[in-house]
Amino acid sequence: MTRERGIPVGEFIAPLSLATDMGEISPRRLALLTAIAGTGSISGAARTVGMTYKAAWDAVDAMNNVAGAVLVQVQHGGRGGGGAQLSATGRKVVDDLARLQSLHGQFMAQLKAAGDLDESLMLMRRLSMKSSARNMLLGTVESLRDGGVSTEVNLRLTGGDSLHAIVTRESAQELGLAPGREVQAIIKASWIILAMGDDNIRTSARNRLCGSVTRIVEGDVNAEVVLALMGGNTLAVIITRQSLDELGLQEGSQVCALIKASHIILGVSL
Repeated sequence: MTRERGIPVGEFIAPLSLATDMGEISPRRLALLTAIAGTGSISGAARTVGMTYKAAWDAVDAMNNVAGAVLVQVQHGGRGGGGAQLSATGRKVVDDLARLQSLHGQFMAQLKAAGDLDESLMLMRRLSMKSSARNMLLGTVESLRDGGVSTEVNLRLTGGDSLHAIVTRESAQELGLAPGREVQAIIKASWIILAMGDDNIRTSARNRLCGSVTRIVEGDVNAEVVLALMGGNTLAVIITRQSLDELGLQEGSQVCALIKASHIILGVSL
């Protein structure tokens, strides 16, 4: 698709994010763009898509920057705080998005009519997620406790292990976290502390996941230790060679991974 001057803005890619030379505009931000076209204001659009007012403003600034052209024109002041409208480029993005959503819906309906693909499609969405963190665990939100600034999220991992994460209240709202929501728990290997399974120690770490060592990869300074948790998940941990020697770890050792709740990053599929 193009801007007014005929310069490419980017290409829509499934699941209908807009890929430009400077980055991607996510489906959630595209929904905000559509809502701005319908409501004529950033505050109204934020309410429509379930964003905070600040997050919506940040998203508008990011979209204008990433697109390389003004998509949203903002009018400041006036009763009600002014308004917002789409530029010609912004309207074309929204129009193209609507057409693609319609075609995408027809295509998916045809696929489903040919066979039950729901489970395979869900699996492919999980596998497509990329992260620099070594550990990505699938879980379901069991409960949330709002603490004003932060929210404690209690997860049940596949296999039955439980995990507790602390995220900001704004993040919990933007991710749409609620009981039953499927999430990815992302944990960097270097954030995990190992303790022997028979150590009766008390720590401030909220999470204690126990299992057995299945693999050790030794380096000059650090070592990677891979655990098989009781629930069936695997967990990779980076520790120093000195810690490896002091703990006397070997394949089959029973150990526990200690993880602070604030060291867990949560992600959801859009």
